[in-house]
Parts: sequence; C-alpha cells; structure tokens
Amino acid sequence: MSTAALDQLRSQIMTLPESERAELAHDLIESLDAPNDNDVTGEWELEIAKRAAHVDAGNAKLVDRKTFRRCMESKLKGQ
Repeated sequence: MSTAALDQLRSQIMTLPESERAELAHDLIESLDAPNDNDVTGEWELEIAKRAAHVDAGNAKLVDRKTFRRCMESKLKGQ
C-alpha cells in the first residue's frame, strides 16, 4: 500500500466514533498476535467473567479513564 493510500485510510479511520476505532484497533492488534493458545484463552475468559461478576455485584472499585491513565503514566515514569 502506498503512503498516500495509507494516509487516506488513516484519515478516514480517524472520522469514526471512538468505540469503532477501539474495535478496529483491537482487531488489528489481535491480527498481529501469535496464534491462539486455547488453554490461555479459556483462562482469560474465566478471569474476565470473574471480574465482570465483581463489577455487576458492586464489589469492584472502578476508576474513570482519565484517573487510570494518570496512574499508569505515573507508574511508567517511575520505572
């Protein structure tokens, strides 16, 4: 793909709503990952279900994205 075509595609993608860009980003990253390890995939699905149940039950401490990002940036700077 030429640079001009890639720039045009990037420009079009940036007009998508955030949720659709996130979904596309996830799909692209997933396409770069190593082949699925079914054992690990199953474990992740169990962990996700467990965490979702904590949220649904009101037992999870939630933070907004801005707070989470600030915390992660602070931790990365501290390394």
